[in-house]
Amino acid sequence: MNNLRWLDEVKFNEQGLIPAIAQHHQTGRILMVAWMNREALALTAEKKQAVYYSRSRQKLWHKGEESGHFQTVYEIRLDCDADVIVLQIEQHGGIACHTGRESCFYRKLTESGWEIVDAQLKDPNQIYGGKSQNHHTQVMSTSTAKSEQVDVLTYLGQMMAERKSADPDSSYVAKLYHKGINKILEKIGEESFETVIAAKDFDKEKSEDNRNDLVYEVADVWFHSIVMLGYFDIDPQVVLNELARRQGLSGLVEKANREH
Repeated sequence: MNNLRWLDEVKFNEQGLIPAIAQHHQTGRILMVAWMNREALALTAEKKQAVYYSRSRQKLWHKGEESGHFQTVYEIRLDCDADVIVLQIEQHGGIACHTGRESCFYRKLTESGWEIVDAQLKDPNQIYGGKSQNHHTQVMSTSTAKSEQVDVLTYLGQMMAERKSADPDSSYVAKLYHKGINKILEKIGEESFETVIAAKDFDKEKSEDNRNDLVYEVADVWFHSIVMLGYFDIDPQVVLNELARRQGLSGLVEKANREH
């Protein structure tokens, strides 16, 4: 965008900043909230990748510059008061939060207080290699991160059971269940094909970008396969148990399940 006059319609605050909400362009899930200044917003529109402004470091922050979890921007929207930005994005690596989760909004208010309901997909130390893990919140201690880990398969199995009876407009998974098994199988086919392409394009000389793409596509295949299992009321743990049986590890898995 060569003509930047559109920026004049944006109402930045006294510090020259505006809050930016990153939302998954397919599922509609809110992944994170950060700040942008005029330059960050202009770069985001130009590069089609999210660029924010770090208040703690007082500098531009290209999302993914340390983690590799870049955000491709499909659409930028401005609210009615012109003081909030919404980005429709694709989250590379599937992790937007510095805690190693898909979304920064992983706690839900329950009768007993804030409950962690999202699985930690990756240890932050593996993502950042011990570097600063976040530019807009404090870094969590390792002990806190470990205490917040959630079993991914258990979480996904429970989520599928909940989404089957949910309003189709309430979530991406509920919409898939509403459309039926053929649509779910179609998605598995699409994601499998994209995984094959990502694997064929894998270049060890450019391993970081290729690795993120391949991991993301494999995660999509696994996720939609779990959606399919949920359609038939099959807990994903059953598949894990079968893999363990094939490797002669079924006794160890059964013991681990009892301990949990």
